[in-house]
Amino acid sequence: MGPTASGKSALGLSLAERHGGEIINCDSTAVYRGFDIGTDKVALEARRGIPHHLIDIADPTEVYTAAQFARDATAAVRDIHARGKLPILVGGTGFYYRALTRGLFPGPGADDALRARLKQIADVRGPERLHRLLSRVDADSAARIMPRDLKRIVRALEVYYTTGRSLTSHFAQTASPIADCDVFTIALRLPPALTAERVARRVDEQFTRGIVAEVQALLARGVSPHVRPFGGLVYRQVMEMLRGVRGEAETRALIVQENRRYARRQLIWFRKEPNLKWFDGPGEREVVLRLVEDALATHESRGVAP
Repeated sequence: MGPTASGKSALGLSLAERHGGEIINCDSTAVYRGFDIGTDKVALEARRGIPHHLIDIADPTEVYTAAQFARDATAAVRDIHARGKLPILVGGTGFYYRALTRGLFPGPGADDALRARLKQIADVRGPERLHRLLSRVDADSAARIMPRDLKRIVRALEVYYTTGRSLTSHFAQTASPIADCDVFTIALRLPPALTAERVARRVDEQFTRGIVAEVQALLARGVSPHVRPFGGLVYRQVMEMLRGVRGEAETRALIVQENRRYARRQLIWFRKEPNLKWFDGPGEREVVLRLVEDALATHESRGVAP
């Protein structure tokens, strides 16, 4: 686990090679077909023959939820174990990680009247107004939900106002669907300056690889501009650029800025997760891999095979 651009994919591949592992994707946009460059999916030729699960499993028009992820990831874990392999979850979507390792609160049914009132506030004062309200009643949810992600903001507020308790407090009483498994969680973190440098380089690479052409091809194929993955980081800003909101240089700078903010939110989220083993440095560095291997060996020597 860890924030964006921290080298999680590289570390996951190295560990999979050394331990007979298979990768389970834990990125909420990488589940969608056709959204490749903006999610930095590991290309087939770069996967070193290691199976990857839960990538390209949903059409862009589908609403793929954390609950669905927990079910699918649990099935993948069971299947990988049954074949004598090691499941390795890799990604930065903290909500998906929590749904799998700590369980998910199903929540109350939709309250259409409440939703309408909340959306009316957003129409008049912007979704940021609801996000500030959420931060007062459920700071943890506000930390993981982006300020313009109206759907998730409304749902978190709906849970609070209909049950009298925050979504976060409900999560605290859930059970993991893989509670019988030993989960050893590696978390990467980088200094802010290094994150900024890596994010800027990655954004340049995304534009060089053709992120704009990818978005244009999806739209030309008939994918609605309103589907959920177009609301994700990188894709949302490119869509705005294509609508003439800003030019390419400004768009690149904005994506870098938003990535840095997202990385901070991810760190806040993961710091509140229990039982994470933190490592400083990018996942592709040999020194980080050695430290992780040492931690795994120590874990195994205590009588629990990772």
